[in-house]
Amino acid sequence: MKGRVLNSIAILVSLVILAVGRASTSDLPALKDVFKDYFLIGGALNRNLVMGRDPNAAQIAIKHYNTATPENDMKWQLIHPEPDRYNWGPADTFVEFCQKHNMVPIGHTLVWHAQTPRWVFQDSNGGPATRDVLLARMKDHITTVVGHYKGRVKGWDVVNEALNDNGTLRNSPWLRIIGEGSPEKQYDFIEYAFRWAHEADPDAELYYNDYNLDTSKAKCDGAVAIVKYLKSKGVRIDGVGIQLHAGLTYPSVETLEYAITNLAATGVKVMVTELDIRTQTRGYRGADISMVSREGTADPNAAAAETQKKLAEKYAEIFSVLLKHSKSITRVTFWGVYDATSWIGGSPLLFDRNYQPKEAFFAVIKTAQQAR
Repeated sequence: MKGRVLNSIAILVSLVILAVGRASTSDLPALKDVFKDYFLIGGALNRNLVMGRDPNAAQIAIKHYNTATPENDMKWQLIHPEPDRYNWGPADTFVEFCQKHNMVPIGHTLVWHAQTPRWVFQDSNGGPATRDVLLARMKDHITTVVGHYKGRVKGWDVVNEALNDNGTLRNSPWLRIIGEGSPEKQYDFIEYAFRWAHEADPDAELYYNDYNLDTSKAKCDGAVAIVKYLKSKGVRIDGVGIQLHAGLTYPSVETLEYAITNLAATGVKVMVTELDIRTQTRGYRGADISMVSREGTADPNAAAAETQKKLAEKYAEIFSVLLKHSKSITRVTFWGVYDATSWIGGSPLLFDRNYQPKEAFFAVIKTAQQAR
């Protein structure tokens, strides 16, 4: 009996703590309202959130976001795992969640070298597919996926991470097979992807998306070259996504502004598509998923007051730059909702592992108040 009483008391205390937490967060200003005069605010939503298995995270998203991106469920390996099979359920649920809660849904992503099944790039014997076969598979995938969501998805990350940090095209299977080693064909896979996405939904916006555009001027110049090439061919491209996977010491204001101003100068929209900040000060800085793991980016000092202060200061610096250039920026999307589900672990977002706002949250709010 005593054990049951103690257990009941423990449960009651937990419920009280949770209720107090919810009460405090319900009084917060909503990010989407604070920045409504500047740009959309969103987050990457995972399957647990949109399917109701993480209701606290869902409440954060519903309160603070007016746009959302699926973290994984529209990537090729999950939505089109086998040649003749599409798995629409989770992605459909994401779109329905966005529609129900007045969030602008963004499709992510159609053509990427990662999280794409090996069969896409192979022939029946396991060797490399031919250019014509790979182009046909790309067309089928883009036409089917974009067509399935025609009129329901605002814009698509059509091509993702096609550049090296030096601005050259990544030596991916898309480039190797479709480009056939010819300089004249190096942009072919990008051009075809954008053409077919436009044909599948003429009203959808189309984006190129990449990381380190905010830290590498050469990579930013490579993205500018992609935009100019597509425009020279009369191919629709509406925007470029700066992923902005930042750290406590990067990007600098100067390189971030370089990216925003140079991309905007091409006449396309600029958006921040995958914002988070690593608290770990050493190690890999990019966003190549083969180089990143939660263990590899773990930071035992992430929750320390000094670290959280630096995190808040960096978020404030980044948002001050974004507000300064808000006429060029249409959307800012965090890559995640709260720290516990972040792809890089540590303490990279505005809400902690208990769904509570951090010092960084209030620092971001303050930048908008100071900009008025």
